[in-house]
Amino acid sequence: MADPVTTFTASAIATLAFQKFIDSAAGELAKKFSTEAIAKMDTLLKRIWAKLRGKPRVEEVKATLDQNHNITPGQVNQIAAYLQVAMDEDPQFAKDIQILAQEINAGKLIDQSNMVQNNYDQAKGWQTKVEGGTAYIGEIRIQGKPD
Repeated sequence: MADPVTTFTASAIATLAFQKFIDSAAGELAKKFSTEAIAKMDTLLKRIWAKLRGKPRVEEVKATLDQNHNITPGQVNQIAAYLQVAMDEDPQFAKDIQILAQEINAGKLIDQSNMVQNNYDQAKGWQTKVEGGTAYIGEIRIQGKPD
């Protein structure tokens, strides 16, 4: 079985590090992550800034983030690209931040809310909880033969 620590890509790590700025409302972040995980996000972000210090595009994104307290998905992708290079060049740094990302991910709160659906008269219904990504839900039926 593969070591789960190595499954975190630079993009996933960057997304975790900037989660506080991606979720515009602080309350939303608290609904998704434990207090300990949120504190580790700050640590992860500081480690990333320290490693990528001096890179022109990185400094530009950092200045924008410090000023606006907001980051776009495109900026996260830029940082992720620089982070991938840094991880490739420094395996120990890569291992350290992957472990930190694993710890943050472990602090993700699980939605334990209940869903109730009552279907009558042979009705069908679908309920789902989706966390990111795209969900294709339902049933497709094609009647007859296409010409």
